[in-house]
Amino acid sequence: MNFETTIGLEVHVELKTNSKIFSPSPVKYGVEANANTNVIDWGYPGTLPTVNKQVIANGITAALALHADISRHPHFDRKNYFYPDNPKGYQVTENDIPAARNGWIEVKTANGTKKIGIEEMHVEEDAGKNTHGKTYSYVDLNRQGTPLIEIVSKAEMSSPQEAYDYLEGLRQRIQFTGISDVKMEEGSMRVDCNISIRPVGSDKLGQKVELKNLNSFNYVRKALAYEEVRQAQVLMSGGTIGAETRRYDELNGKTYLMRVKEGKDDYRYFPEPDLPSLDISEEWINELREALPEMPESRRKRYVEDMGLTEYDAMVLTQTKEMSDFFDKLIELGSDPKMASNYLQGDVNAYLNDKQVDLADTKITPEALATMIKMIMDKTISTKMAKKVFKAITDGKDPKQFVEEKGLVQLSDPAKLQPIIDEVLAANPQSIEDFNNGKDRAIGFLVGQIMKKTQGKANPSVVNKILMESLNK
Repeated sequence: MNFETTIGLEVHVELKTNSKIFSPSPVKYGVEANANTNVIDWGYPGTLPTVNKQVIANGITAALALHADISRHPHFDRKNYFYPDNPKGYQVTENDIPAARNGWIEVKTANGTKKIGIEEMHVEEDAGKNTHGKTYSYVDLNRQGTPLIEIVSKAEMSSPQEAYDYLEGLRQRIQFTGISDVKMEEGSMRVDCNISIRPVGSDKLGQKVELKNLNSFNYVRKALAYEEVRQAQVLMSGGTIGAETRRYDELNGKTYLMRVKEGKDDYRYFPEPDLPSLDISEEWINELREALPEMPESRRKRYVEDMGLTEYDAMVLTQTKEMSDFFDKLIELGSDPKMASNYLQGDVNAYLNDKQVDLADTKITPEALATMIKMIMDKTISTKMAKKVFKAITDGKDPKQFVEEKGLVQLSDPAKLQPIIDEVLAANPQSIEDFNNGKDRAIGFLVGQIMKKTQGKANPSVVNKILMESLNK
């Protein structure tokens, strides 16, 4: 029996704000446990929440980037559950009237471009973090109250690879808005998956299973692929699929039961009594729409059609907004698009990977790199010399000043090169004879001697031109 797969994803994105959604506690990753908390985060009796306006603005920005219909009067609800990382005993979220509905993004799949729908998007607060040992449990409430948006896709993905492609497209669009870093390694983007299978041709969806605690896009793809096989084996052996929440074990590539899936009734949702409904004006939405940065799809089209880059080049340059902005600035400063693209994909990316840093955290500036590229374009320095210049740029040095101080200016003046070439030819008559006898390797030897005499500063193309003219006299 053959089966077809149906997948839907719930993505939690941590918003980049200075303070939490309902309290003035700061939002900062990597600080000491429970340092970013106050009485509201601890759920002290008598404390009341106040909505952070920037959180709502970020939610509207996300909705605009996802082509969603924005709710004009959303309100918050209480989702009741008791865990140690949630001292209030409930989470404040949006249930009945979410921030937005009916969005979509287009993603490139193996079968072409596909539009994947977004059911709804909620603004809500995060819970804290539990750490369990053999004889103890610790609670860190730094994350408690951190603002989130939950983006719930429609169940329109039909393979693990499509889910991967959707996540990559979603990550890019959210990252380009600037409202989140969307870094899975820091927990600012987290994914839950819902997957079911059914016999090919059936119009009835199978029982969905939830997969949680997946910490990379690759693990999402692998977990879904395993679950497809597992569910098919269960059904073909006469068993039934339960309404379960499962976790993925990266070491052995399998999923394991965590708990039987609870339903909405278990959470006893009801309207949040301490917060009024919001009033989202058309003027505010238009203001945020005007401030929305150019999205990656539009940039890729511009790079290919206007600048002559390849689809691959455009894809790499738009992996992050900071890289794309950096590239645009290089072009604005007069850099050749292909050369600018090559340096960003090559030397710059290699440096970022080696140092494990983001571009914004380096001393590399568009102005410095554009200056170096211009010196290559006008033959002031060779691409070999540029390696040393780039290293200086990463140390925050001015490229022009560095080139002058180190004497790296490329020798391109024929009047200065001709005497050097004549001297090399006079010292190597055998090479001239070899050339006249059709031995091309003599050219390489002579060029090497000229480069040695000029300490590698001679312009190779000019050297070759003058050398060939001299040999053919």
